[in-house]
Amino acid sequence: MRIDVVTLFPEFIEASARVGVVGRAQERGLLEVQSWNPRDFATDKYRTVDERPYGGGPGMVMLIDPLRDAIKAARAAGAEKPSSSEAKASETRVIYLSPQGTRLDQAKVRELAARDRLILLCGRYEAVDERLIEHEVDEEISIGDYVLSGGELAAAVLIDAIGRLQDGALNDAQSAQQDSFSDGLLDCPHYTRPEAHEWGNVPAVLMSGDHAAIRRWRKKEALGRTWLRRPDLLARKQLSSEENKFLQEYQQDNK
Repeated sequence: MRIDVVTLFPEFIEASARVGVVGRAQERGLLEVQSWNPRDFATDKYRTVDERPYGGGPGMVMLIDPLRDAIKAARAAGAEKPSSSEAKASETRVIYLSPQGTRLDQAKVRELAARDRLILLCGRYEAVDERLIEHEVDEEISIGDYVLSGGELAAAVLIDAIGRLQDGALNDAQSAQQDSFSDGLLDCPHYTRPEAHEWGNVPAVLMSGDHAAIRRWRKKEALGRTWLRRPDLLARKQLSSEENKFLQEYQQDNK
């Protein structure tokens, strides 16, 4: 998979993509992350990428042409690869990281991780010219209901979430399957050595060797934790009869 990022701070994207799971995915040839600075496509000696907004108001608005040309260059660079076809290049999805976008969740991450190519557009200043968004952007995505100074942090979050789902990126393939939100629930609690500690002991079931009992315990704890912390997730999930039973047991045990 290839992800191109249009950003005024390519060094941030490049640095964050070199470490952890994303860095390993790149080393293994599972993911390629490239950045494009719109200043490189400005046409004046000052490399101008922003101007004052029409109608007045605070801040600056990012110009159409440098962003459009950076996106065009990113599309062309991906299409140059022998394994890519014109059809694949035309399917490249341009995503603008914006607080006005659809809230990112694990289902959207899985959807995007299955694609061959993405171009992420990171805004700065007050806004991006709306005409650029209307003509070049396929989708706007938000990582939460708050405002950042720019889209780079949001892009890094999205790249990390997508990168870890590339087949072979994680050393243990089951890790992604057990993550929070993978089945619409929060994750269950986890424990490691020592077995006994002044802050408490590891639940006996986890040391029993009874894999069926462990599975039931983990499912019950995941349901209970979601019920306590994120009831909105449960409201959207259709529970099986077994899951309903586990949840009722958890609620009874924690009255």
